Amino acid sequence: MTTTRHPGLGRPPAASRELLQEAAFELFVENGYIGTTVDQIATRAGVSRNTFFNYFDAKGDVFWVELDAMTERLKVALAAGSSVASTAPTAVFGIRNAVLAAIAPLDSEHVPFVLTQYDMIGSITELQASAMSRFTSQARLLGEYLRRNGVHSDAARAQAYSLIACVIAAAQEWAQAGPQRGRLEPYVQSAIDVALNAE
Repeated sequence: MTTTRHPGLGRPPAASRELLQEAAFELFVENGYIGTTVDQIATRAGVSRNTFFNYFDAKGDVFWVELDAMTERLKVALAAGSSVASTAPTAVFGIRNAVLAAIAPLDSEHVPFVLTQYDMIGSITELQASAMSRFTSQARLLGEYLRRNGVHSDAARAQAYSLIACVIAAAQEWAQAGPQRGRLEPYVQSAIDVALNAE
C-alpha cells in the first residue's frame, strides 16, 4: 500500500520491510528499477545500507514482501491441516484450503508492483530468479504435505506445481482487473476449483 509523503517530514525512525518496499517503489517510479540502487532506497527510507540488508538479500526482494508473508501464512495453515487426519484423495483439498487461507488477507491494496508496473522494470532476469525460488519453496511445502498424506512423490510434485500455477494465473487476472478488483481469494478459489474439476 502506498501512503502519502510530505516533503521535509521524513519517515518514522523504525524500519520495516513495508517501509523499505514503499521507498523502493517510489524510486522505481522515478528512476526505473535499473536506475535505482540499494543505497538510494536506504536513504529514501531513512535507514542505513546495512539495515536494508537486514530485511532483504537483494534489491529485487523488495517486490516480494506480500508473497513472503503469504508463504509464512501457508506454513501455518499447512501445519494446522496436518493435525487433521487426511488421505491422498482429500489431501489436495487440504492444501487448497491452506492456500486460500494464506492469500485471504490480500485485497486490492496489495497487488504486487511487479504485476502492475511490469513494463517499467526493464531487466527482469533477477526478478524471475527470485520469483521462481519463492514459487519453488511454496511448491515444496505443498508437495511435502501431500506426501505426508499418502500421495505418491511424482503426483505430489505435479499437483503442488499445478496449484502454484493456479495462484499465479489468478494473481495475473486479479492485477489486470483494475481498481475494483477486490480481494485475491475469489480469483484463486475459482482457478483452483476449475483445475480440480478438470482432473
